[in-house]
Amino acid sequence: MTAPYEDGAVTPQERILIVEDDKAIRSLVSATLEQQQLEHVTVSTGRAAIAEITRNSPEVVLLDLGLPDMDGVELIRTVRRWSMMFIIVVSARSEEDDKIAALDAGADDYLTKPFSVDELLARVRAALRRVRYTRNRSEEDKSTFVNGVLSLDYAAGSVTVAGTDIHLAPMEYKLLCLLARNVGKVLTYKYILKTVWGSSLDQNLPSLRVFMATLRKKLEKASGQCCYIKTHVGVGYRMLRVEAHEEHGECFHQEEKDVPPPLSCLTKGAKENQTGKEER
Repeated sequence: MTAPYEDGAVTPQERILIVEDDKAIRSLVSATLEQQQLEHVTVSTGRAAIAEITRNSPEVVLLDLGLPDMDGVELIRTVRRWSMMFIIVVSARSEEDDKIAALDAGADDYLTKPFSVDELLARVRAALRRVRYTRNRSEEDKSTFVNGVLSLDYAAGSVTVAGTDIHLAPMEYKLLCLLARNVGKVLTYKYILKTVWGSSLDQNLPSLRVFMATLRKKLEKASGQCCYIKTHVGVGYRMLRVEAHEEHGECFHQEEKDVPPPLSCLTKGAKENQTGKEER
Protein backbone atom coordinates (compact mmCIF):
# COMPACT_ATOMS: atom_id res chain seq x y z
CA MET A 1 0.00 0.00 0.00
CA THR A 2 1.24 3.47 -0.81
CA ALA A 3 1.43 5.67 2.26
CA PRO A 4 0.31 9.32 2.15
CA TYR A 5 2.98 12.01 2.06
CA GLU A 6 3.19 15.79 2.15
CA ASP A 7 -0.34 17.17 1.69
CA GLY A 8 -1.96 13.73 1.76
CA ALA A 9 -1.59 13.02 -1.95
CA VAL A 10 -0.82 9.51 -3.13
CA THR A 11 -0.36 7.82 -6.45
CA PRO A 12 -3.37 9.24 -8.20
CA GLN A 13 -4.72 6.66 -10.56
CA GLU A 14 -6.61 3.43 -10.11
CA ARG A 15 -6.58 3.45 -6.34
CA ILE A 16 -8.72 0.77 -4.69
CA LEU A 17 -10.36 1.16 -1.28
CA ILE A 18 -10.91 -2.02 0.79
CA VAL A 19 -13.71 -1.63 3.36
CA GLU A 20 -13.60 -4.75 5.53
CA ASP A 21 -13.79 -5.22 9.31
CA ASP A 22 -12.56 -8.83 9.30
CA LYS A 23 -8.79 -8.54 9.75
CA ALA A 24 -8.01 -11.87 8.05
CA ILE A 25 -10.05 -11.10 4.94
CA ARG A 26 -8.75 -7.54 4.85
CA SER A 27 -5.17 -8.84 4.92
CA LEU A 28 -5.92 -11.43 2.23
CA VAL A 29 -7.44 -8.89 -0.16
CA SER A 30 -4.67 -6.38 0.54
CA ALA A 31 -1.95 -8.97 -0.13
CA THR A 32 -3.71 -10.03 -3.33
CA LEU A 33 -3.81 -6.48 -4.67
CA GLU A 34 -0.23 -5.89 -3.55
CA GLN A 35 0.94 -8.86 -5.63
CA GLN A 36 -0.74 -7.30 -8.67
CA GLN A 37 0.92 -3.93 -7.92
CA LEU A 38 -2.46 -2.26 -7.49
CA GLU A 39 -2.52 0.83 -5.28
CA HIS A 40 -4.94 0.40 -2.38
CA VAL A 41 -5.97 1.63 1.05
CA THR A 42 -7.75 -0.35 3.78
CA VAL A 43 -10.30 0.77 6.38
CA SER A 44 -12.46 -1.21 8.78
CA THR A 45 -15.49 1.03 9.39
CA GLY A 46 -18.12 2.81 7.36
CA ARG A 47 -17.23 6.23 8.75
CA ALA A 48 -13.57 5.74 7.84
CA ALA A 49 -14.64 4.64 4.35
CA ILE A 50 -16.75 7.77 3.82
CA ALA A 51 -13.87 9.95 5.03
CA GLU A 52 -11.42 8.26 2.65
CA ILE A 53 -13.84 8.43 -0.29
CA THR A 54 -14.55 12.10 0.36
CA ARG A 55 -10.86 12.97 0.70
CA ASN A 56 -9.24 10.93 -2.08
CA SER A 57 -11.99 9.55 -4.39
CA PRO A 58 -10.71 6.03 -5.10
CA GLU A 59 -11.64 4.53 -8.45
CA VAL A 60 -12.91 1.22 -7.05
CA VAL A 61 -14.34 0.27 -3.65
CA LEU A 62 -14.41 -3.32 -2.34
CA LEU A 63 -17.15 -3.16 0.27
CA ASP A 64 -18.23 -5.57 2.99
CA LEU A 65 -21.87 -5.02 4.01
CA GLY A 66 -21.52 -6.12 7.65
CA LEU A 67 -19.59 -3.19 9.06
CA PRO A 68 -19.48 -2.48 12.82
CA ASP A 69 -20.80 1.09 12.68
CA MET A 70 -23.23 1.09 9.74
CA ASP A 71 -24.80 -1.20 7.19
CA GLY A 72 -22.98 -1.36 3.86
CA VAL A 73 -26.17 -0.71 1.91
CA GLU A 74 -26.60 2.60 3.72
CA LEU A 75 -22.97 3.45 2.93
CA ILE A 76 -23.64 2.81 -0.77
CA ARG A 77 -26.66 5.13 -0.70
CA THR A 78 -24.59 7.81 1.01
CA VAL A 79 -21.75 7.62 -1.51
CA ARG A 80 -24.16 7.64 -4.47
CA ARG A 81 -25.36 11.09 -3.45
CA TRP A 82 -22.19 12.57 -4.92
CA SER A 83 -20.07 9.87 -6.59
CA MET A 84 -20.38 7.23 -9.32
CA MET A 85 -17.17 5.39 -8.40
CA PHE A 86 -17.23 1.65 -9.05
CA ILE A 87 -18.46 -0.30 -6.00
CA ILE A 88 -17.99 -4.06 -5.70
CA VAL A 89 -19.78 -5.61 -2.74
CA VAL A 90 -17.84 -8.49 -1.14
CA SER A 91 -20.18 -9.98 1.44
CA ALA A 92 -21.19 -13.17 3.22
CA ARG A 93 -24.82 -12.25 2.63
CA SER A 94 -25.89 -14.62 -0.12
CA GLU A 95 -29.67 -14.19 -0.12
CA GLU A 96 -31.23 -12.79 -3.26
CA ASP A 97 -32.93 -9.98 -1.33
CA ASP A 98 -29.56 -8.81 0.02
CA LYS A 99 -28.04 -8.71 -3.45
CA ILE A 100 -31.02 -6.84 -4.87
CA ALA A 101 -30.93 -4.31 -2.03
CA ALA A 102 -27.22 -3.59 -2.57
CA LEU A 103 -27.52 -3.34 -6.36
CA ASP A 104 -30.62 -1.13 -6.15
CA ALA A 105 -28.78 1.13 -3.69
CA GLY A 106 -26.07 1.67 -6.33
CA ALA A 107 -23.54 -1.18 -6.16
CA ASP A 108 -22.03 -2.14 -9.51
CA ASP A 109 -21.11 -5.75 -8.72
CA TYR A 110 -21.65 -8.34 -6.00
CA LEU A 111 -19.26 -11.09 -4.91
CA THR A 112 -20.29 -13.60 -2.25
CA LYS A 113 -17.97 -14.88 0.48
CA PRO A 114 -16.18 -17.23 0.49
CA PHE A 115 -14.66 -16.19 -2.83
CA SER A 116 -11.69 -17.25 -4.93
CA VAL A 117 -8.80 -14.85 -5.33
CA ASP A 118 -8.89 -15.33 -9.10
CA GLU A 119 -12.55 -14.34 -9.30
CA LEU A 120 -11.95 -11.28 -7.13
CA LEU A 121 -9.09 -10.15 -9.39
CA ALA A 122 -11.20 -10.75 -12.50
CA ARG A 123 -13.93 -8.50 -11.13
CA VAL A 124 -11.38 -5.84 -10.14
CA ARG A 125 -9.87 -5.94 -13.65
CA ALA A 126 -13.33 -5.54 -15.17
CA ALA A 127 -13.99 -2.55 -12.90
CA LEU A 128 -10.67 -0.93 -13.81
CA ARG A 129 -11.37 -1.41 -17.52
CA ARG A 130 -14.61 0.51 -17.02
CA VAL A 131 -12.79 3.22 -15.07
CA ARG A 132 -10.15 3.58 -17.80
CA TYR A 133 -12.76 3.70 -20.53
CA THR A 134 -14.71 6.40 -18.73
CA ARG A 135 -11.55 8.38 -18.01
CA ASN A 136 -10.33 8.13 -21.60
CA ARG A 137 -13.69 9.27 -22.95
CA SER A 138 -13.61 12.20 -20.55
CA GLU A 139 -10.10 13.14 -21.69
CA GLU A 140 -11.10 12.89 -25.34
CA ASP A 141 -13.99 15.26 -24.70
CA LYS A 142 -11.49 17.78 -23.30
CA SER A 143 -9.34 18.48 -26.35
CA THR A 144 -7.42 21.36 -24.76
CA PHE A 145 -5.71 22.03 -21.45
CA VAL A 146 -4.92 25.48 -20.07
CA ASN A 147 -2.84 26.20 -16.96
CA GLY A 148 -1.73 29.79 -16.53
CA VAL A 149 0.02 30.77 -19.78
CA LEU A 150 0.55 27.13 -20.76
CA SER A 151 -1.84 25.65 -23.32
CA LEU A 152 -1.98 22.12 -24.78
CA ASP A 153 -4.05 21.13 -27.79
CA TYR A 154 -4.25 17.34 -27.55
CA ALA A 155 -5.93 16.95 -30.93
CA ALA A 156 -3.27 18.99 -32.73
CA GLY A 157 -0.42 17.77 -30.56
CA SER A 158 0.73 21.35 -30.02
CA VAL A 159 2.00 23.27 -27.00
CA THR A 160 2.03 27.03 -26.55
CA VAL A 161 3.31 29.20 -23.71
CA ALA A 162 2.11 32.80 -23.56
CA GLY A 163 0.88 32.38 -27.15
CA THR A 164 4.21 31.14 -28.49
CA ASP A 165 4.57 27.64 -29.96
CA ILE A 166 7.02 25.48 -28.02
CA HIS A 167 8.93 22.64 -29.66
CA LEU A 168 9.11 19.54 -27.49
CA ALA A 169 10.75 16.20 -28.11
CA PRO A 170 8.24 13.32 -28.33
CA MET A 171 9.16 12.06 -24.87
CA GLU A 172 8.90 15.55 -23.39
CA TYR A 173 5.44 15.93 -24.92
CA LYS A 174 4.29 12.60 -23.45
CA LEU A 175 5.52 13.62 -20.02
CA LEU A 176 3.83 17.01 -20.26
CA CYS A 177 0.51 15.43 -21.28
CA LEU A 178 0.71 12.96 -18.39
CA LEU A 179 1.41 15.73 -15.89
CA ALA A 180 -1.34 17.94 -17.36
CA ARG A 181 -3.94 15.19 -17.12
CA ASN A 182 -3.05 14.81 -13.45
CA VAL A 183 -2.47 18.47 -12.59
CA GLY A 184 -2.06 19.02 -8.85
CA LYS A 185 -1.33 15.33 -8.18
CA VAL A 186 2.02 13.77 -7.36
CA LEU A 187 3.04 11.10 -9.88
CA THR A 188 5.61 8.63 -8.60
CA TYR A 189 8.71 7.79 -10.62
CA LYS A 190 7.44 4.22 -10.93
CA TYR A 191 4.06 5.31 -12.26
CA ILE A 192 5.56 7.70 -14.82
CA LEU A 193 8.07 5.12 -16.05
CA LYS A 194 5.39 2.45 -16.41
CA THR A 195 2.99 4.81 -18.20
CA VAL A 196 5.43 6.55 -20.56
CA TRP A 197 8.26 4.03 -20.96
CA GLY A 198 6.08 0.94 -20.58
CA SER A 199 8.38 -0.39 -17.85
CA SER A 200 9.07 0.68 -14.29
CA LEU A 201 12.69 -0.50 -14.34
CA ASP A 202 15.05 1.73 -12.34
CA GLN A 203 17.48 1.79 -15.26
CA ASN A 204 15.11 4.20 -17.03
CA LEU A 205 15.05 6.65 -14.11
CA PRO A 206 18.09 8.70 -15.29
CA SER A 207 16.41 9.22 -18.68
CA LEU A 208 13.23 10.36 -16.94
CA ARG A 209 15.17 12.93 -14.92
CA VAL A 210 16.93 14.26 -18.02
CA PHE A 211 13.72 14.64 -20.03
CA MET A 212 11.91 16.21 -17.08
CA ALA A 213 14.76 18.70 -16.57
CA THR A 214 14.77 19.78 -20.23
CA LEU A 215 10.96 20.04 -20.24
CA ARG A 216 11.02 22.21 -17.14
CA LYS A 217 13.67 24.51 -18.62
CA LYS A 218 11.72 25.00 -21.85
CA LEU A 219 8.53 25.88 -19.97
CA GLU A 220 10.29 28.24 -17.57
CA LYS A 221 12.20 30.00 -20.36
CA ALA A 222 9.07 30.55 -22.45
CA SER A 223 6.92 31.64 -19.51
CA GLY A 224 9.37 34.04 -17.90
CA GLN A 225 10.60 31.64 -15.21
CA CYS A 226 7.15 30.53 -14.05
CA CYS A 227 7.62 27.14 -12.37
CA TYR A 228 5.15 24.53 -13.62
CA ILE A 229 6.78 21.27 -12.51
CA LYS A 230 7.67 20.54 -8.90
CA THR A 231 10.02 17.73 -7.91
CA HIS A 232 9.11 15.70 -4.83
CA VAL A 233 12.54 14.37 -3.96
CA GLY A 234 12.64 10.60 -3.78
CA VAL A 235 8.98 10.34 -4.83
CA GLY A 236 8.18 11.86 -8.21
CA TYR A 237 6.83 14.98 -9.94
CA ARG A 238 3.75 17.19 -9.85
CA MET A 239 2.39 19.84 -12.19
CA LEU A 240 1.40 22.89 -10.16
CA ARG A 241 -1.82 24.77 -10.79
CA VAL A 242 -0.89 28.22 -12.02
CA GLU A 243 -2.82 31.46 -12.43
CA ALA A 244 -1.55 34.15 -14.78
CA HIS A 245 -1.98 37.90 -14.46
CA GLU A 246 -1.64 39.35 -17.96
CA GLU A 247 -1.66 42.94 -16.70
CA HIS A 248 1.57 42.47 -14.75
CA GLY A 249 2.97 39.53 -16.70
CA GLU A 250 3.19 37.48 -13.52
CA CYS A 251 2.02 34.06 -12.43
CA PHE A 252 1.51 32.30 -9.12
CA HIS A 253 0.40 28.89 -7.85
CA GLN A 254 -3.20 28.72 -6.75
CA GLU A 255 -2.40 26.69 -3.63
CA GLU A 256 0.32 29.17 -2.65
CA LYS A 257 -1.22 32.49 -3.64
CA ASP A 258 -2.04 33.44 -0.03
CA VAL A 259 1.47 32.72 1.24
CA PRO A 260 3.83 35.72 0.96
CA PRO A 261 6.05 35.80 -0.96
CA PRO A 262 4.54 33.73 -3.84
CA LEU A 263 6.66 30.71 -4.75
CA SER A 264 5.31 30.05 -8.23
CA CYS A 265 7.19 32.73 -10.12
CA LEU A 266 10.60 32.92 -8.44
CA THR A 267 13.20 35.38 -9.56
CA LYS A 268 16.60 34.12 -10.65
CA GLY A 269 18.11 35.16 -7.33
CA ALA A 270 15.40 33.39 -5.36
CA LYS A 271 15.93 30.23 -7.35
CA GLU A 272 19.64 30.33 -6.58
CA ASN A 273 18.82 30.63 -2.89
CA GLN A 274 16.51 27.65 -3.20
CA THR A 275 19.30 25.43 -4.62
CA GLY A 276 19.80 22.42 -2.41
CA LYS A 277 16.28 22.64 -0.94
CA GLU A 278 14.58 21.10 -3.93
CA GLU A 279 15.89 18.70 -6.57
CA ARG A 280 15.78 20.36 -9.98
